[in-house]
Amino acid sequence: MFKYLVFFIYLFFSLYANSAEKNTAEVLGTYGDWKAFYWNLDEDKVCSILSYPKKEEGKYTRRGKVVARVTQRVENSSAGVVSFEVGYPIKEGSDIKIKIDGKPFGVFNFLQDQIAWTSDPGVDGMLIKAMQRGTTMIIKGVSSRGTNTKDTYSLRGFTAAYKTISKVCK
Repeated sequence: MFKYLVFFIYLFFSLYANSAEKNTAEVLGTYGDWKAFYWNLDEDKVCSILSYPKKEEGKYTRRGKVVARVTQRVENSSAGVVSFEVGYPIKEGSDIKIKIDGKPFGVFNFLQDQIAWTSDPGVDGMLIKAMQRGTTMIIKGVSSRGTNTKDTYSLRGFTAAYKTISKVCK
């Protein structure tokens, strides 16, 4: 599990690395509501797809960036790492709940500040398959201040975007 955590943290921070020309992300395309891109990190190629919610609900006055993301690396044979940036510090002890087409899928309970993911790569693979078959994904969470949020994502274009990064980062 620690190895998986280190992998995700490495990927997350590398996404925002702008210190060198070789780390600049190259857009592979926009597929429906999802955007695919890759970048080179040292000798590794990293690919990611992301989407923003179509609808954000909750009684909050201010909120940061909200995004769903799947990230892959050439050197890792997993389906990818799914993460949700929810735009607020997540309440300690709470879970991020996921529904795809109205069906409860599960919870992401590995939380760090504003990001949620699972510590089980098998769950990532199952969620990616459900996202490929689905049309709508709902993410619910609770902020550290107790504010409930509900973010609705379109899955239109997810499969095409995912296939693109799977080819580039194989």
